[in-house]
Amino acid sequence: MSGALWLFLLGDELVPVKEISLTVIAAILTLIGYSNNDTIVVFDRIRENIKLMRREKLSEIVNRSINQTLSRTILTAGLTFLTVLALFLFGGEVLRGFSLALVIGILIGTYSSIAIAAPILVAYQDWRIEKGKRPVGVPVAKAK
Repeated sequence: MSGALWLFLLGDELVPVKEISLTVIAAILTLIGYSNNDTIVVFDRIRENIKLMRREKLSEIVNRSINQTLSRTILTAGLTFLTVLALFLFGGEVLRGFSLALVIGILIGTYSSIAIAAPILVAYQDWRIEKGKRPVGVPVAKAK
């Protein structure tokens, strides 16, 4: 989500919103919650799959988890995108900034939930292993 937030904070250079009004701020806050929800869905599936596939590598678990949640994420984001696009096209000048922020943010937020957040988890766990530390959130095998 931070990528979407920075995109909106840059203002007129990247996003043709003439002014940052309260409705645009409301859209940005909505996007933060929307993107967090998408990320939580993916990470919850990763958590469930870690318990089920203990012998698999984390990268395989993450890949399978993303594939399992991908259809839900695309359907949810796609329908929301179409609704907000209709608001942008037919909503008039009052809703233009709000709907433009949502249109762009839904695309960026969905992409970041799928293609950025989960791979960062894998990279972080690999980095911890390289440093000789135990991976975070992975169960330790009990000694017999």
